[in-house]
Amino acid sequence: MAYAAGMFHRAISQNLAQLRRVPRLAGAHRQVTIFSMMSFLFGILVAGGTYAVPAKQSPYHAVEQLARVLVLVENHYVQPVDRTKILEGAIKGMVAELDPHSAYLPPKEYDEFRNDTEGRFVGIGVEVDARDGLITVIKPIEGSPAEHAGLRPGDQVIAIDGWSTQGKPLDHVVRRIRGERGTSLRLHIRRPGVDKPLEVLIVRGEVHVRSVIGKRLDGDVGYVNIKQFQRGTHAEFLEVLGNLRLAKDAPLEGIILDLRTNPGGLVHESALVADELLDGGIIFSTRARGRVLDEVTASSGGAASELPLAILVNELTASAAELVAGAVQDHDRGLVVGAKTFGKGSVQSIVELPDGAALKLTTTLYYTPRGRTIQAQGIAPGIVVRQPGSGDGLPITREQDIEGHLPSPDERARPSGKPTATTTEIVVPRDVPTNPVGRGDLALSVAYQVLVSDVIPQRKRRPRSQLPSP
Repeated sequence: MAYAAGMFHRAISQNLAQLRRVPRLAGAHRQVTIFSMMSFLFGILVAGGTYAVPAKQSPYHAVEQLARVLVLVENHYVQPVDRTKILEGAIKGMVAELDPHSAYLPPKEYDEFRNDTEGRFVGIGVEVDARDGLITVIKPIEGSPAEHAGLRPGDQVIAIDGWSTQGKPLDHVVRRIRGERGTSLRLHIRRPGVDKPLEVLIVRGEVHVRSVIGKRLDGDVGYVNIKQFQRGTHAEFLEVLGNLRLAKDAPLEGIILDLRTNPGGLVHESALVADELLDGGIIFSTRARGRVLDEVTASSGGAASELPLAILVNELTASAAELVAGAVQDHDRGLVVGAKTFGKGSVQSIVELPDGAALKLTTTLYYTPRGRTIQAQGIAPGIVVRQPGSGDGLPITREQDIEGHLPSPDERARPSGKPTATTTEIVVPRDVPTNPVGRGDLALSVAYQVLVSDVIPQRKRRPRSQLPSP
C-alpha cells in the first residue's frame, strides 16, 4: 500500500513538474481562446506550486481544481480518455446544477432541438399510442413515409427490424422508429381483419408536423387544438381560424382552444396567438433579479378577440401554453377549463457556441398581466374538471415536484416537495365529435356546454353598443 501511495505521489509530482514548465500568460484583460484559457489555468497552478489553499481563496479556485483533475485523469486513469468528451461532461454537470431546464447542448442535440421547435424530425411520420401493451397506429402524418407505405389507423406494430415491441415503453419504440434520413426499417404489423401479420418496409425521411388542427362543431363553435408552439404556429392558427369561419355560411359564434398536453415551445409564437385572442393589454412580462425586464403587449382588434372563448388545460399544459391561458384569464377574456397546469414559468435563452453546440440557460421568469408568477404554481382553471380515470391514467409530476426546480418567487407559495400523484386521464385529441356532449371527453364537453348554453346566448342578448368592436 505504501509503495502504491509512493508511486502515485511521484506520478503527481512529475505531473506538476510538467505543469510548471507551461509558460504563464501575461495581461489580465487579454482575450484568449478556450485552448489558451486552459494554458492560463495551468499557469495558475504554477503560481501555487502546491495543493495548499491560500487564506483568501481565488474566485477561480474551482476552475484551477478542474484543471488539476483533468491533468490527473488524462495521465493516470486506467485507460486513455477523450479530453473533449470528459470536458463536455464537466460542462454538462456544471449547467445541470442550475435547474432542470438549463442545459448544454452538443451539436447533435442542438440540431435535434432546433428541428423540434420547427416541427421537423427524421422518421416515418406516424402517431402511435400504447394500448393494452401493444403499439397502435393512431394515424400516419399526411405526406409522410408512413402514409406512402400504406400504414393505417388501428394497425398494431408488433416488431421493428425483428425487435418485439410488446410490453415496451412507448418512448423506447419511438426511438427505434426514428433514425438517419434515407435509412430503412422493417415493420411487422397486425391489421384488423387480416389473418396474417404484414411486413412493411419504410425509408425514413424528414417529416413536418403541423402544430394546429381545427374542426367546426355544432352550434357554430370552432374547436382549435395547438399541439405545441413551434415555428409557424401563429400562421397555422390564422389559417385554421379562417377555414372554420368559411366552413359554413353561418358566422362562427365561439372558440374552444385546446392547450392540453401542450408543452410550450417558442414564446414569440404563443404571444402572437394570444395577440389574436385579446383586444390590447399586457400578454406577459419577464423579470429577473427583482426587476421587470420586458413587457409584451397585445394590439387591438385581434382576429378572434370578439369571439366567446374557452381554453382547455391540464397538468401537462406548460410554459408558453400557460402564458396564453394566464393572459386570457387575467383579462377576463374567456373561461379556463380543466386541471391546474404544469407550472413552468421560466424563460430559457439559447446561446449558440462556435462549434455548433449551444447553451440553453434560464435567464428570466414569466409573469401574467396581473403580476402572478407561473413558476412552480401553474394556472388554476376557473372551472375545474377532472377527467374520470379508466384504469390507465398516469401519475402526474408538475414543475414543483422536479428535483432542483427554481422555487416560486412568491414567498406565500409552499411547494409540496412531493409528487402530486394526480391520476387524471390524459386526453390526446383525435377525432373530435361535432357534438362533444357525453362523448367521453369531459373537459371538452363542459367547455362546449358552457359556451353554447350560457356565454354565447348572453352575448347575443347584449345590445350591440356593449359588444366589443371587431
